[in-house]
Amino acid sequence: MPTEEQLAFQQTAERFAREKLAPRFMAREAEGCVDRALVQEMGSLGLIGPDLPEQYGGLGASAETTGMVIEALAYGDLNVSYVSLLASLNGQIIARHANPALAKHWIGRAVAGEALLALALTEPRGGSDAAKLMLSARRDGDHYVINGEKSSISMADQADAAVVFARTGTVEAGARGVSAFLVPMDLPGISTSRFNDLGSKAVGRGSIFFDDVRVPVDHRLADEGMGFVQVMQGFDYSRALIGLQCCAAAQASLDESWKYVTEREAFGAPIAQYQGVTFPLAEGEGLIAAVRQLCFHTLRLRDTGAAHTAEAAMCKWLGPKTAVDVIHQCLLTHGHYGWSLDLPHQQRLRDVMGLEIGDGTAQIMKMIVARTRTGRK
Repeated sequence: MPTEEQLAFQQTAERFAREKLAPRFMAREAEGCVDRALVQEMGSLGLIGPDLPEQYGGLGASAETTGMVIEALAYGDLNVSYVSLLASLNGQIIARHANPALAKHWIGRAVAGEALLALALTEPRGGSDAAKLMLSARRDGDHYVINGEKSSISMADQADAAVVFARTGTVEAGARGVSAFLVPMDLPGISTSRFNDLGSKAVGRGSIFFDDVRVPVDHRLADEGMGFVQVMQGFDYSRALIGLQCCAAAQASLDESWKYVTEREAFGAPIAQYQGVTFPLAEGEGLIAAVRQLCFHTLRLRDTGAAHTAEAAMCKWLGPKTAVDVIHQCLLTHGHYGWSLDLPHQQRLRDVMGLEIGDGTAQIMKMIVARTRTGRK
């Protein structure tokens, strides 16, 4: 059972989502960015990266508590909740592997809402085979010189810093030749582009180009060649959080649909009296509740230090797929009204569909589950 402290934290996030996020959910898509003043307000309430260490400005909260916060935020706006998710994902990597001064500077700014963090792993040649990345980082005295392109990066053109994964070893070394760096995005030689995506327009996705970008050696995270190990550990966390984001978006559409079917009349009575209308929504409630429990189970495993790689992969596979199906049904339940761009179901559907791809496709997630169960690495 959640503690009183967790419930209070959750209620703060729910109130913020209800009063500040939900009313302008669709407007932020048109604006194509996340409002920095809104992010700072989130930070002042402790809603960004609450799990990050207290010595770096976080609250030292559990993964479960962080999941509760991100779920509450995503109910109001999945896109804005991604700010907190990226802060937790990147912040955990930075806290564990950066030098203390660097960690304090960037984590402190991120949790305060003063800086946005991105994760730069995927490259143009492909995303699933991430260990084969080609972005190069060549040691030159007390700097690394980075050249190449990262692609399909969330917050690419809005982030103030990015955790960047680059090849410092040979291609033949595979994952052991990859290192991680914390790169301020205002360094000379960095430029960005933005993709014209179907959804998640407030977050945005694009490429980051590195042209002889000089990054100080003390901005490397952990030992040279250990970057890929770091990011894989981080994804076990973010996959469970993404599952909760998707559940929250679907629950918002379900709640709106229940209200609609009790008010909409056909043949002289509310359409809620027809099982053909209510049964699909009831099924959606059950499916979302099940996925939600899986996600929190995974976060509790993480909090106790237990293995949770397979469970996290299940969250990432089932969360977006289930949410897409449920939101689609909610859209259909609204009939011709649901087909309008004036209602939020179509935007939630587009936003969640992107998470069927980003951070690992369903096929990759199923491979992870199978390898875990068969004892393969």
